[in-house]
Amino acid sequence: MEPDVRYAQSGGVAIAYQVVGEGATDLVFVPDFCSNLVYAWESPYWRPFYERLAQSFRLILFDKRGTGLSDRGGSFPTLETRMEDVRALMDAVGSKRALIFGSHEGCLMSTLFAATYPESTLALTLFHPSLPEYVQDDEERELASLRERWGTQELCDEILELTCPTMAATQDGRRWFANWLRVGASPAMGYELNRAFSQTDLREIYAAVRVPTLVLYRETANTPLTPEESRAVAALIPDARAMRVSGSDYWGTFLSFDIVDELEHLVAGEASPTVPESVLTTVLFTDIVGSSERARELGDRAWRDLLAKHHAAVRRELARFRGDERDTAGDGFFATFDGPARAIRCAQAVIEAVRPLGLELRVGIHTGECELHERKVTGVALSIGARVCAAAEPQEVLVSRTVKDLVAGSGITFEDRGRHELKGVGQWELHAVG
Repeated sequence: MEPDVRYAQSGGVAIAYQVVGEGATDLVFVPDFCSNLVYAWESPYWRPFYERLAQSFRLILFDKRGTGLSDRGGSFPTLETRMEDVRALMDAVGSKRALIFGSHEGCLMSTLFAATYPESTLALTLFHPSLPEYVQDDEERELASLRERWGTQELCDEILELTCPTMAATQDGRRWFANWLRVGASPAMGYELNRAFSQTDLREIYAAVRVPTLVLYRETANTPLTPEESRAVAALIPDARAMRVSGSDYWGTFLSFDIVDELEHLVAGEASPTVPESVLTTVLFTDIVGSSERARELGDRAWRDLLAKHHAAVRRELARFRGDERDTAGDGFFATFDGPARAIRCAQAVIEAVRPLGLELRVGIHTGECELHERKVTGVALSIGARVCAAAEPQEVLVSRTVKDLVAGSGITFEDRGRHELKGVGQWELHAVG
């Protein structure tokens, strides 16, 4: 096999991909931290694994935005942006529904895609997903050191000895792995990927996955990196199965050919496609500050005219940021978005758009599982979003911690607003957009 490299356009950025095999089922393989399509096929490690996958599936491979052969596209891409790259990739190859298979850091965007687009996800498989905690001061120093030493044989050996002792035991393995990191990502991208990974907590997102899910892990006897987190992730995903595969290394998906067998079994047990009853959605609520007092001051007719201008301004921004207006109750809007970063940008734009009208807004944003009933969106996520909005100060965009975690690496800054008791939905950590 000598697969050609092609490029899918996603928001003006070129995403390198390959399609291998002619199986009846599409499989999108989401790589871990970095990859390089050319170097992978030239290696004795990835090539046999890819060929085995291509015997059973139409295998769709790609280099994530900013890694390997793909464009970076300006600033470091958010998880939401990289998820949309998968959607653009599937459109480019004519894939309507696929098995999404993510490894390590790739588990993040795989999970977000499956929760957001269940109608496009046949099933989800995660290899060694994790539940990373927030970056601490010492971890930040380690990440800074990683950027400074990226690509050096010394650093690559340290990483390999920790994550894959089997390969670290041979000189060829160490040399290949160092080159894998060098051709896979630049020092800046290597730093940003690891930093975003450390800052992203998907606990709420795992709980919103509603497609058949298989979590694979190894008993990592030769490394302090344990499979505990992988089993914990499986426990968070409704009806997910956790399964041990061969090997004793944390990294190196290609070392376990029995993974392909498990993927085949997962797909073979699939029922026919169904319309999803719930999806992961970002909800946005707006409210005009002091609307009752303003209405009394202006009188009914003038207030109606002002509200009409307000509604027009909000709708322009919703259209610009691909928001979906769901309801307009009185002077507030309820809208949904496929991803939280666009919702935040839209909220900021809406506040500025109505400022010339002499109006102040408060905005609340939350990402969570929503139920679909025809065109109506329901679920506890709406209650949380509405309560977050009510807790916001004038001219403030307030978000739940789930939203903050999902936009790690985006450049969006936040101020901690502490834990709030939200009526009917418990305590939540809230953050104001800086």
